[in-house]
Amino acid sequence: MAFYDSIFDSLGLKEWCGAEAKGGPMTMAELLARSKGTQTEETSVWNVPFPSLDELHASCNAIPRTRDMTSGVEQFFLDIKSSLQFVLDPLTQPLSWLLDGSIWMFVAMPWWLLIALTLVAVQFITRSKSATLLVAFTWLFMAFIDHYTYAVQTMAIIFVCTGLSVLIGVPIGIAMSKNDRLQKAVIPVLDMLQTLPSFVYLIPLIFLFSVTESKLYGIAIILYAIVPVIRLTDLGIRLVDQDIIEAANAFGMSARQKLLSVELPLALPNIMAGVNQTIMMSLAMVVIASLVSAPGLGVLVLRGINNLELGVGLVSGFCIVILAILLDRVSKATLARVDVSQQN
Repeated sequence: MAFYDSIFDSLGLKEWCGAEAKGGPMTMAELLARSKGTQTEETSVWNVPFPSLDELHASCNAIPRTRDMTSGVEQFFLDIKSSLQFVLDPLTQPLSWLLDGSIWMFVAMPWWLLIALTLVAVQFITRSKSATLLVAFTWLFMAFIDHYTYAVQTMAIIFVCTGLSVLIGVPIGIAMSKNDRLQKAVIPVLDMLQTLPSFVYLIPLIFLFSVTESKLYGIAIILYAIVPVIRLTDLGIRLVDQDIIEAANAFGMSARQKLLSVELPLALPNIMAGVNQTIMMSLAMVVIASLVSAPGLGVLVLRGINNLELGVGLVSGFCIVILAILLDRVSKATLARVDVSQQN
C-alpha cells in the first residue's frame, strides 16, 4: 500500500485512479521492490515521501510517472522533427559549406604562407609586437610537436563561428538597446543559453542533423558563444552619454547617422570585450563539439580520455591553453588599440 492511497480515497478518486491504470514495463525500482517482496515501513514525520510523480503514481495510476513525462517530451520532439528539418536544413546548410571550406582552405594552405599571413594580420590589427611574437611562437611550437594541423582546424572553426556570432549578435544587441520590450523578451533566452550545460546543446541537434554534418557542431558553438556579444553590445550602446546623444540630435542627425557615427564608435570597447568573451567560449565549445565529429585539438583530448593516453590528453590540453592565451592576448591588444583611438 502506497503512502498517498488514503488521501486519494478520502477525496473520492479511488475509481478514477483505478480506471486510468496504465500498462507498460515496470521500472528497475519497481522490479527490485517486487523481487524483495512488499514490505511495509512505518512512516513518520522524518521519512514522509515527497509527492513526486512516481510516488503519486504508486497510489493513483491515472497520474503519469516521471518517465512518462520524459517520453512525452521526446515524442513531441520526434513529431515535429521532420517539420523542423524541412525549415532548418536549407537555412543552416551554408554553415556547413563555410566550415568545411574554411577547414579545407586553412589545412591546404602551406604552413609558411599561413603563418606569415597570420603574423601580418595580427600586427596590422593590434600594432603590438608582443602579440605578434606570441602568435609566431604559438604556431611554431604547434608545428614543432606535430599539432599544427589540429590547431589549424580548431582556428578555422573558431574563425567561422566567432565571425557569424558577431554578425548575428551585434544587430540583435543594437535592436535590444533601442527597444526595451525586445530586451525584456530576449534576456530570458540569453539567460537560458548562458546557463545550459554545454553538452545539452548537442542533444536536440543530434536528433535534427547527421553527426557527419559540420553544421551540427557549428550551430552548437554559435548558440553557446553568441550571448556575450549580444549582452555587451546592448550594454555598450545604452551606456553612451545622453549629452552626446542630445548634441547629435541638435545637429539634426538621423537615427542611422547617430548609430553609425556616434553610438557604435563609443560602444566599440564594450563590443570588443564581448567579442573577446565570444572567442573564449567558442574555443571551450570546440573541445566539447569533438564528441560530434568536430575536428581539431578536441579530437586529441577525446582520444586521450577514451584510450587513457595521459600524454596525448595533457599535451593537447596544453595546446588548447596556449591557443586560449593567444586569442585572449590578441583580442585584448585589439581592444587596447580601440581604447587609444577613442581617446585620441
